[in-house]
Amino acid sequence: MVTLDLRRLRLLREFEERGTLGAVAAALDYSPSSVSQQLAVLEREVGARLLEKAGRGVRLTDAGRLLAQHAGVLLAAAEAATADLAALGGEVRGTVRAGGLQSATRRLLVPAVARMSALHPRVRTEITEIELEQALPGLRLGTIDLVISDEYDGHPRPRPAGLRFALLHEEPLKLVLPPGHRLAGPGGPVALPELRDEVWTASDRGTGHHDMVVGSCRSIGGYEPDVRHRSSDADVQLELVRTTGAVALLPALTLPTTQDPALAIRDVAGQRLGRRLVVVRRDGPSPPALTAFLAVVTGQAHHLGTAGNGGRT
Repeated sequence: MVTLDLRRLRLLREFEERGTLGAVAAALDYSPSSVSQQLAVLEREVGARLLEKAGRGVRLTDAGRLLAQHAGVLLAAAEAATADLAALGGEVRGTVRAGGLQSATRRLLVPAVARMSALHPRVRTEITEIELEQALPGLRLGTIDLVISDEYDGHPRPRPAGLRFALLHEEPLKLVLPPGHRLAGPGGPVALPELRDEVWTASDRGTGHHDMVVGSCRSIGGYEPDVRHRSSDADVQLELVRTTGAVALLPALTLPTTQDPALAIRDVAGQRLGRRLVVVRRDGPSPPALTAFLAVVTGQAHHLGTAGNGGRT
């Protein structure tokens, strides 16, 4: 009779998802040799070759892919059993591993951790600033419990199978100009076509924010923007506006919460451009600790929506 060790099955699933021993090792804080040794033990336990050479690395054999599929079912069952057992207890306890993009981490996750400490002191919360694309393997495998991601009007994200997406918060996009800009003086909305000759700052190429800035200037303004500066850190983009005279199009949550005389923040004239924050987690039952954390995060998002957000001119 074959006895399957769930820890080694998890390593196999990690390898199926991540593709290299090095990536598995980095994700789980192991050494590549340790991962290789544990998978070799699994091969001996099941009596089948699970990995084979592929160039300078290794890949799953047919037996490896078959066992990895079964491993996914077994690990999901173990997770559901753990959730059911935890629900029987009176006190909420456990570990929640959450991640999110910068603004969501700062404005939603960090306050949620503080609130959880007060409401449920036996719950351990771990927060990582991470983009959804980076977090997908961990979400699928259970090493991350939830991620707060974003999507912009006209640029919806894919919805991979096995994950649940729920709307958390909606907010407008704002134009950010240096206060001495010719269009900053009146204080009213600014039309994108008026910014044809400006230098822009945006996030890195390939990100939703970069695509949104370029796409909005093309479709609404009728021009190709001169995106000369790129950073996925909104604070860096704001500093570029302050010091270099660049312009930016940013979500309200990324803006200063108090008045900054070095920035002129304006609505976009004639258009409703917005961003949605979504919470992403695996399908299936949630343990009480994760359910409690989701409730706290949702409450924090509701508070942001009712209190208003974004900087002022």
